[in-house]
Amino acid sequence: MQVVYEDNHIIIVNKESGEIVQGDKTGDIPLSEDVKAYIKEKYAKPGEVFLGVVHRLDRPVSGLVVFARTSKALARMNDMFRNNEVHKTYWAIVEERGERKEERGERNEEGTLIHWIVRNEKQNKSYAYDRERPHSKKAVLNYKVIGATERYTLIEVNLLTGRHHQIRCQLAAIGCPIKGDLKYGAKRSNGDGSISLLARRVEFIHPVSKKNICVEAPLPDDNLWRAICPASPGGSAVE
Repeated sequence: MQVVYEDNHIIIVNKESGEIVQGDKTGDIPLSEDVKAYIKEKYAKPGEVFLGVVHRLDRPVSGLVVFARTSKALARMNDMFRNNEVHKTYWAIVEERGERKEERGERNEEGTLIHWIVRNEKQNKSYAYDRERPHSKKAVLNYKVIGATERYTLIEVNLLTGRHHQIRCQLAAIGCPIKGDLKYGAKRSNGDGSISLLARRVEFIHPVSKKNICVEAPLPDDNLWRAICPASPGGSAVE
């Protein structure tokens, strides 16, 4: 577990793919318990450690997860996420069909995707439609191409809504499934079971101190990530 930022009220950690944020039916130890153990040991906390989960990442996704260390921070962060006051930026390495690449042409393509998403609970999967359907929810994201190799494209995504599997579902709907994401049409899985989706950056006004917090996750330790985005491997935090 890698802590990227912490203070008395919040803690932000870099989740590895394969980790779960909260406990589920698998019985695997969740990241939240690891964070509790870290806080208990570092600060010699007696008794039970308070930790609030304010958002989640899918198991195969890596990157930044924000936790609250106090009930005051938890309540305020919940409101901030609900009101879209927390700005999350994701990086996704996607596959593209040949005709899609020809249509795109320039590497600096950017735009907005709008779909209506229907979640299938039994399949744990979402479906994107161009028009509103019964029980659908509007999904909106902004995207920008920021890198490419011969076979893959790196896309930066900013979510304007928070829907189930939204990035995975919407990118697949335009013919650009995320590398390794078999559920949404990728050609093959990644060796470690991950999908190439990274919660890269999170920015918000601190719920207590009111300082601006902007944190970046390190890139995954992977040759493709290094080739497609030759950035510094270290995470960073700015107040």
